[in-house]
Amino acid sequence: MASIRRSQRIAAPAEQVWELVGDPVRLPEWFPGVTEAVVDGDQRTITLGSGIPLPETILTNDPVTRRFQYTVTGGLFRHHLGTIDVFDLGDDTCLVSYSTDAVPDVMALVIGGAAGAGLRAVKQRFEHEES
Repeated sequence: MASIRRSQRIAAPAEQVWELVGDPVRLPEWFPGVTEAVVDGDQRTITLGSGIPLPETILTNDPVTRRFQYTVTGGLFRHHLGTIDVFDLGDDTCLVSYSTDAVPDVMALVIGGAAGAGLRAVKQRFEHEES
């Protein structure tokens, strides 16, 4: 199993950032390659830019700890766990961490690359709004 973690410090309050990254239907707003996210209970189906749907199960969506966890339940994965955490750094900034554990290993690399780009997009979105 491969594990990848990407993180980004963002000059915005944790609660504001959480409103974006913790909302399972807003994933297409910041995660590259995702064009749609539909949620029904604890099931989310994302649609990739290629048109391929990917079913997921939401395991945790906790606004108090600002943690979102999900598992991909179809596609090329034999195992997957994704975790997004938003940590309040106490100075109107936060640290967003996106980690993925996956089998096959190469899928962690794919998600890790996209997650890094997505977190940079979140940073740019919030820090650009201030200027």
